[in-house]
Amino acid sequence: MEHKMTLFEESFNKIKNKQKIIEVRLNDEKRRNIMVGDLITFYKLTEKTERITVKVLEKYTFESFEKLYIEFDFSLFGCQGYEIERMIAETYDIYTKEQEKRYGALGIKISLI
Repeated sequence: MEHKMTLFEESFNKIKNKQKIIEVRLNDEKRRNIMVGDLITFYKLTEKTERITVKVLEKYTFESFEKLYIEFDFSLFGCQGYEIERMIAETYDIYTKEQEKRYGALGIKISLI
């Protein structure tokens, strides 16, 4: 199955340049349909004219973004040199604590194809 998602330019470029191999999302209804082996096409925001496709290698679910980030080296998220406080703060710039509590956190290990 193929899924379509959007990414801000920085994350898009990190995946494109193989600097990021775990994408972080809410574990909402849409993301729960993603299975290992599926393809995801990411479209770069805002114009959505550039795209990349990845294969899903693994899925990691956690009750919070903090618990997800504690499990992995930050370089896998394309965030070398970050502190956990920055990782969480930047995630809360995109998702709310209420969304996190409702859905939990999802890490999607990917490989550019």
